[in-house]
Amino acid sequence: MVDDEWVVAQPQGGRGRTGGIHPLLLTGTAPVLPMVIGSAINIWYNVTNIDPLLTPSQRAIFMHTVTVFNLTVYPTLGAIWAWLLFSLRGPFREQLRGGILDRDRRQRAQRLVINLPWWGLGLVVIGWGLCTPVFLLALSRSPDPLNPILYAQLPVSFAVSGLIAITHGFFTLELLSQRLLYPVFFRDTRPAGTPGTFALSLRARGILLIVSASVCPVVSLLLLTMVPREAGRDTSAFELAVGGLGIALGLTTAWLLGRLVTEPVDELRRATEAVAAGNLEVSIPELRADEFGLLIDGFNTMVAELREKRRVEENFGLHVGPRIARQILASERGLSGVEEELTIMFVDIRNFTARAEASTPVRVVSLLNVFLTEMVEVVEQGHGGIVNKFLGDGLMALFGEWTGRVDHADAAVAAGREMLRRLEHINDTLVSEGEPPLAIGIGIHTGRAVVGSIGSPRRMEFTAIGDSVNVASRVESLTKIVGEPLLLTRETSRALHEPASLEPLPPQYVKGHHAPVEVLRLAKPHGTEPPGPLTPPSKRD
Repeated sequence: MVDDEWVVAQPQGGRGRTGGIHPLLLTGTAPVLPMVIGSAINIWYNVTNIDPLLTPSQRAIFMHTVTVFNLTVYPTLGAIWAWLLFSLRGPFREQLRGGILDRDRRQRAQRLVINLPWWGLGLVVIGWGLCTPVFLLALSRSPDPLNPILYAQLPVSFAVSGLIAITHGFFTLELLSQRLLYPVFFRDTRPAGTPGTFALSLRARGILLIVSASVCPVVSLLLLTMVPREAGRDTSAFELAVGGLGIALGLTTAWLLGRLVTEPVDELRRATEAVAAGNLEVSIPELRADEFGLLIDGFNTMVAELREKRRVEENFGLHVGPRIARQILASERGLSGVEEELTIMFVDIRNFTARAEASTPVRVVSLLNVFLTEMVEVVEQGHGGIVNKFLGDGLMALFGEWTGRVDHADAAVAAGREMLRRLEHINDTLVSEGEPPLAIGIGIHTGRAVVGSIGSPRRMEFTAIGDSVNVASRVESLTKIVGEPLLLTRETSRALHEPASLEPLPPQYVKGHHAPVEVLRLAKPHGTEPPGPLTPPSKRD
């Protein structure tokens, strides 16, 4: 079995694997290619421009200095670089095995990963920056006097080569760190905002990209044309080579720009379009430590909050209805209500207590769910009302302009008719299963009531309060007395926009009202003699 430290983490976005090379090793070699290119340019420049200016003794000193420098300075810098990478080997293995338990140790490793391009940049700058003073100092110890042109040629030689190595080494190292190390070290966190890090800002990255793609080649050519040289020496071939290399490096920089800058912009655009289309399951996995990281993290947080808000709305809507849920969530939090005219409906199953006593709780709940499912669909999907609350074996429904129905009285009466038709289908099923049918009572009244969030600051309920609600409840209770499945008040009949087939009943006394309430029933094909007025509740009691 392969040791898990050599398991290669899948780069972001499924961009492929590293071909079996350890991510730390591959990341550590990022500066090598730019250094090789810079060194090749430097050697060529020295052979064509520096060497002809040296005397034999100076040439010997120059070559000796090259040997000593390459065997001391670069190995020392390489050892520091290797030590930095090796210090990440243990944390890398722990992350692959489940994560670093020590929080401080994990943060130190994450800081180093983010700052790794800067460490590489610093070491490369030190290496190239030491070249000019070291070589000039070594050549000054020659017994032969130095050609004055060397004081210009040597700095140009190292500046041209160093700029190429420094800029492209930084971008390559940053790109590989993001693709290979971030997914491992930031498995459960985000790199943006990590304390003690110095992520390259977008502005600084843009400046550095311009320097790498344009300034370096142009400045190199200008230096080559302005620097003094021996008379009659043709350097056009070298200048053409530097120009061609500048074009190649410019294309490379453009590719790096696409990977480091335009790619997250494209991902943000695609994700934004997905959210605008209603897809809240989208997420951007890109791990960045710069401003793009903050943008991506902010976007992911925003979408997560939208998902949570939608989940709350959906769950809340299951309890109070989608329309009420949206209205509550859209309004300012607090206890409030608005007085308005609406039509209230109460629905109750008759003799359900006795039925529940003779049945099992599971069967009772199952029957209630079937009944209430049909009734809620009639009210909310069929006629634009809302079921405000369930009352054991019944419900309270509201119809008004705020529910989407200006003709709320017509909607409530039509809903009551459809409920009775749906009940027939339910009863057909019950009878076929050997159970007795259901009977319901529906009371409808139109009047003014206060509608809104009512209760305490710690526990609120969205409902309607007022005498109209009490009347509607009492009218539903009358259905048991007069033997009618649906009754509505005279106020509801007057609020109808369209004529309906109704028959008035004698005024009926209800509890809590001294005067009788005028009620009507649905007209029957063969009308029966309506019952006489009831005795006032006080006298019955």
